[in-house]
Amino acid sequence: MKKDIFILGIETSCDDTSISIVKNGTEILSNVVWNQNKTHEKFGGIVPELGARKHLQVINFVLEEAVRDAEISLQEISAIAVNNQKGLIRSLVVGVSAAKALSMSLNIPLISVHHIEGHIYSNILSHPEIKFPHLCLTVSGGHNLLVLINNHFNYEIIGNTLDDAAGEAFDKVARYLDLGFPGGPVIDKISKAGNSKQINFPRPMLDQDNFDFSFSGLKTEATRIYSKLKDSPEFKVEDFSASFQQAVVDTLIGKSVKALKKYNLNTISVVGGVSANSKLRDEFERYSKQYNFKVYFPDIKLTTDNAAMIASVGYFKFLNQDFSDLNLEVFTNNPL
Repeated sequence: MKKDIFILGIETSCDDTSISIVKNGTEILSNVVWNQNKTHEKFGGIVPELGARKHLQVINFVLEEAVRDAEISLQEISAIAVNNQKGLIRSLVVGVSAAKALSMSLNIPLISVHHIEGHIYSNILSHPEIKFPHLCLTVSGGHNLLVLINNHFNYEIIGNTLDDAAGEAFDKVARYLDLGFPGGPVIDKISKAGNSKQINFPRPMLDQDNFDFSFSGLKTEATRIYSKLKDSPEFKVEDFSASFQQAVVDTLIGKSVKALKKYNLNTISVVGGVSANSKLRDEFERYSKQYNFKVYFPDIKLTTDNAAMIASVGYFKFLNQDFSDLNLEVFTNNPL
């Protein structure tokens, strides 16, 4: 009988402290996420030093809960996988230090995982039936990429963000509108009551012959239009939000559909925090029927930063015996 492989994943790239135990790459036994939104909300964004301090305070409690929820012992863990690439440096250090301590004390392998790699595998975790090759759109506050996923750990980046990612644009516009933090979910919510055709925002770089993204100009245009219209009696923040959201969604989907056609692919995986956006999901489903391609989204709980996706990557690296030593370093913005 084939022996089960249990990977413990650790994710502390930003403001979520997460530890998960995943069995054989696709079965989540536990996935604990300690969220810091309330801590950072009053600042309108993440305070790195405060975030790292919170990670340090709670990581042992998160570990205890993850092991308890999984109903296995630490001695049954096969390896420790940790995000050590891409994130806030102080936050990453907390997670990597914990991973090294567990690896050394349990005498089991340590596995290095890139944060974006984790998001890519969040859909493989949610939908093991996804076949290679396929296109992956990663979209969050910190990254926007179009990646050809040729096979496990065989990636080809064909599109990148030149400045602000879509999630960052959502956050900044929401802050300008005094809607709170994080901005993406609140804009998604209030847009449901708005008219997405009320304001004609630009669709940045959509007519260019490449797959790169740029949302800083759209963000600037949004602040300009808001300053011009906010005192008008006809102005509705719901219409403004819906129109802005539609521009972002149209840009993301437009670039993705062009890439699917150019590379003759019929499957796209959409991952990252913004992949939870209901408008993006609805529009992608509509386009998939119109242009005859398959679109996959992770379970909502796996769209934001979480350790289950890190553990899933760790499983496939474990099969390849792709291990790191205790000199493992952290990198704030290593390329995928």
